[in-house]
Amino acid sequence: MRKRQISGVLLLDKPPGFTSNAALQKVKRLFQADKAGHTGTLDPLATGLLPVCLGEATKFSQGLLDSGKIYQAVVKLGETTSTGDAEGEILSIQAVNVSRARVEKALNRLQGSVSQIPPMYSALKHRGKPLYAYAREGKQVERAPRKVHIETLRLDNITGQEIKITIHCSKGTYVRVLAEDLGEMLGCGAYLKALRRTGVGPFHLNEALTLPQLEAMNMEQRDASLLPVDSLLRALPKILLEDKNSRNFLQGNAISQAASSASGMARIYNMKQIFIGLGEITDEGKIRPKRLLYAHTAK
Repeated sequence: MRKRQISGVLLLDKPPGFTSNAALQKVKRLFQADKAGHTGTLDPLATGLLPVCLGEATKFSQGLLDSGKIYQAVVKLGETTSTGDAEGEILSIQAVNVSRARVEKALNRLQGSVSQIPPMYSALKHRGKPLYAYAREGKQVERAPRKVHIETLRLDNITGQEIKITIHCSKGTYVRVLAEDLGEMLGCGAYLKALRRTGVGPFHLNEALTLPQLEAMNMEQRDASLLPVDSLLRALPKILLEDKNSRNFLQGNAISQAASSASGMARIYNMKQIFIGLGEITDEGKIRPKRLLYAHTAK
């Protein structure tokens, strides 16, 4: 099958049971794309928003990797598992006697800057090997704690021994660790029963397509479902370059065209309103290329 040089961003609703890479490879085959990458791993148990970058969009994916995430989680109280989620073996069972007020108080304590030790059942690598591979061998690897930021933790519902919460958090947050910490605070233990990602940076799950929806489309319809490459940078200011300057910019040269009074990153376009790359505005007012589209793509 001949590969296509197609560029854009697909917002995928990842189904359960798929690794993020398996979902990525499925999308890549459906689009016959030459190049593809995803922007933040979801465990096989988890579902929800997985932005997939095709072609030139892969150059600009770092912003989404670094951006905040929104999750809806179901936490089972009164039990702990070997993995911290529903895929593990039950290790302990305890009685649950907690009030809504007590749960909300514990959630408040988990907000802000917190330290997490990455779980052994995670894709984080140690000496080139994912931690879950060591865990399956019965081995423990020392993991350094890392700081993450929990912007908000909202209690949505309590049904029996299950609670549903919405989480706004920074990259690198392990929701299963949050579930375990919550269970410890409540004195009954807990594990993550279900997880659904609803937001990544500026994107929301209600914009996403499922794999069956994509499979039912023809190639023209699939292409039309892609967001433009510059949608990854929509939070940055926009700068138009004159024709000569845009050509020089695409050749990797800094541009002296007056840019903005502020320094920092910006989306750069030619006079035809075509996105040509990411630029950095220097303190001197120059625009320095940081990431460029291929010239043929930016025509």
